Formats: sequence, C-alpha cells, structure tokens
Amino acid sequence: VIKIEPPNQGDPMRNWGQVKKEGRSLWWPVIARNKKSVTLDLRQKEAQAIARDLIAKSDVMIENFRPGTMEKWGLDYATLSALNPGLVMIRVSGYGQTGPYAERPGYGAMGGMRYVVGDPDRPPPRVGISIGDSLAATYGCLGGIMALLVKEKTGRGQVVDSALYEAVLAVMESLVSEYDQTGYVRERNGPILPGLAPSSIYPTKDGQLVLIAANQDTVFKRLAAAMGKPEMASDPKYATHNARAEVQLPLDKLVGEWSQQYDADPLLELLEKHGVPAGKTYRAPEMLADAHFKARESITRIAHPLFGNIAMQNVTPRLSETPGKINACGPTLGEHNAEIYGKVLGLDAAKLAELKAAKLI
Repeated sequence: VIKIEPPNQGDPMRNWGQVKKEGRSLWWPVIARNKKSVTLDLRQKEAQAIARDLIAKSDVMIENFRPGTMEKWGLDYATLSALNPGLVMIRVSGYGQTGPYAERPGYGAMGGMRYVVGDPDRPPPRVGISIGDSLAATYGCLGGIMALLVKEKTGRGQVVDSALYEAVLAVMESLVSEYDQTGYVRERNGPILPGLAPSSIYPTKDGQLVLIAANQDTVFKRLAAAMGKPEMASDPKYATHNARAEVQLPLDKLVGEWSQQYDADPLLELLEKHGVPAGKTYRAPEMLADAHFKARESITRIAHPLFGNIAMQNVTPRLSETPGKINACGPTLGEHNAEIYGKVLGLDAAKLAELKAAKLI
C-alpha cells in the first residue's frame, strides 16, 4: 500500500491526537501502519504525471479529496482507466460524488447516528471516535473487494463511491422504516434500548460498569435465579418480553440495586454461572490486562523508532489461511521514496535528486 503525501507537511493525521509523546502523534503509528510513504506535490503537472505512472501499475487507487479535485489534477477515472482498464478507484467523501451536496465538505452527522446517541435530557454528544470516517473507509474497502471480484470476470475496474453520511446511514437499523411506516422518530435513550429489558449497563460495588443483556424470556429467567429471586420469572409483570418493556425503567433500577452489592469480577462469575450474557465496559488499561485479549493477541506490540514497542490493536478479521500481519508502524514522511520510485517506476538517484530540487517530491 503506497501512500502519497504532500512533500512539506505530509498527511495532517501525522499531527492529530489530543495526547502526544515527545510532541509526536500516537494516531499515526496505528492508522498508517504497513503503508509505504512517498512524497509528491499533486498540484504540479509533472507530479501528476508521476502519479499517473504509479496508478497505471496499481490494482486500487483510494482518494478522499472533495469531489472535483482529482478531475482538476488530471487524475479523473476516465483518464486513469484509459491507462489502466482494470483500475478500481475508491472515492471517499462527505456526501458522495453526485447530488446537490457533493462538493460540500462534510461529515457523517446526517446519517442519523449523532442524533440518537446520548441521554435524552441533553444535546447529542460525539460517539467518542471518528466512527463516520471508519465506517466510510470500511464500506469503501468492501466495495473495492467486490469490484476486484467483478474485475476477475470482466477485466474492467470501476468507481466505488463511499459517502460518510451513507456509511453511517447503513448501520442505522430500522430507523428510517420505523418513521416511514408508523411516524415514530427515534430519540436519545442513554444506555438502554427501548422495549428491550433488562439490557443496559449497571453499577458495581467497586465503581465499575457491567453490561447485562437479559431481555429474552429464557435469559431473564436465569438472571432472576442469579439475583436470588426466581419468582420474578413467573410474575406477570416480568414474565414476558412485552411485559418487561412496560416496566423497563423500574426493572433497570431493581437490577442496578442488585448489581451494586457485588464487585465486578464476582458479579461476572455469578452471571456466567447462570448463563447470563454480561461483560465489563473496558478502557485501555483493562484491555491490556485481560486474559482473553492476551490469548487471542487482540493487542500486539510493534517496534517504533522513537516509542520502542508500541501497543495497538491487531489485524481483524482473522483469516485461517492468510491471517495478515503488522510489519511496521506508520512510516516517516517520504521514507519509501527511493524504494517505490526506484523499483516501481525505475527512477534513478539522479532523477530523484532532480525531483526533490524542484520540490516535486
């Protein structure tokens, strides 16, 4: 994977993140891992020609500029596919490549998630991560894989149009259909799912939060037994899914009062013994200490020239024959100029020096 970056400052993500170490971003080693970095000033015509040469030898080209930018640089799909008919071009943008909002800078708030996250008595907060960007990238990748499968049959590539707002919209379950058919507008409901009870996060004696999901009738019966109140399972007020939906808030309060009698670990042991789905709400410290994370190597450590061995999430999903591997953290700016321009395009040291002097790379 070759990442093209502006020669002077590189990708802005190199400097992102609230918390830095020695003034350097801890985002970049993770999000740019396994990539080769080359510098190229795409605003200059000779650099655009070099980009076309690279793309002509590539299977997939990914870009996330505002729609129209690639066309302005002579890197539109018609031009690129004439050089490389099998090219798959993944285009990620706020609102997609078409429609009245296409040229606007945008984010995923229109997709619906932002409105329904949080507590009902206050404005909606962020999810806590850049979920719209990650979803748009994931759907873009999925589209790219499908396009490569089509290419195997037809020999032709195509454009994959991944919009942030549509990627968020895609995970919004039945939100649109509920309004279309019944007029119901989903609102913020805090940690609960309306009508699914009990299913929430509950406090523990040692100040932790445990997720308990016992909204199915059979599972609720097991939870009632764990609580030492098996009679609740046959009480008409709690016996069925629909009945529990009617008393969701008082039932949640009852479960919370019970859970607070236990520290988190003994509570989870008790719930596991009774077959009730439950788990802690983890932060990074719990993830690094957890035996299951360790057994599956969900978090791995990768050598970094400044940070030593830096912990980060491992490759997912897991493939049985080709599981994938993190070979390197995010590269330094232009680290692979000589390797890529030399091996892929056959440019010698003199030509690279010339390009650097002209501030093209």
